[in-house]
Amino acid sequence: MQQYIITTLGVIMQKKLLAEFIGTFWLVLGGCGSAVLAAAFPEVGIGLLGVSLAFGLTVLTMAYAIGHISGCHLNPAVSIGLWLGGRFEAKELAPYIIAQVIGAIAAGGVLYLIASGQAGFDVSAGFASNGYGEHSPGGYSLTAALIIEIVMTAMFLIVILGATDKRAPAGFAPIAIGLCLTLIHLISIPVTNTSVNPARSTGVALFVGDWAISQLWLFWLAPIVGAALGATIYKIMGKE
Repeated sequence: MQQYIITTLGVIMQKKLLAEFIGTFWLVLGGCGSAVLAAAFPEVGIGLLGVSLAFGLTVLTMAYAIGHISGCHLNPAVSIGLWLGGRFEAKELAPYIIAQVIGAIAAGGVLYLIASGQAGFDVSAGFASNGYGEHSPGGYSLTAALIIEIVMTAMFLIVILGATDKRAPAGFAPIAIGLCLTLIHLISIPVTNTSVNPARSTGVALFVGDWAISQLWLFWLAPIVGAALGATIYKIMGKE
């Protein structure tokens, strides 16, 4: 009986990790793909508004597709925030983060193969990587990037925890979370190209190398700090 329980738990965990891999793959391919392939496409480019919506739609669609399997975190900062908020078990934290990062890198690889099929493609131009200083879309400083990534991630966690609270209206959480991510991108793309997600940042930075790797630390640190802040605020505010 004990062996059966262990085996069953292992299968369930494998399904969750596969779901997180696929979900994070879709987020990076859809969000970063829209930025690399469609944002500035001649005459019909989708621009900042389109890229923001694309990121929101990836989370919205995957929340309905895999939310019932893995919870649809798609983001190491979200997993950490949910753990700190008492919604996620510590023993699942590392496997989730690994699955998310691998999914993001796989998506970055697929996107690279597609984008490099265009004449004149130059991965060093950015490849939707996050950056600050001279690598910020709007030339914003390290301090500005740090602040906006912390604040945006904190707000994201507050929305996630609130929308998925048992007291919240059932069935609407994916919409609120997807629209929140869209809004976050509308605000912060000019500053950092918007991360709020260490896996998303890693998935494309590895293909750019150089400056994208050297600045990647901020896009791990700030979202995690922001997630911890958001989880703490919601625990205080949302306590019954």
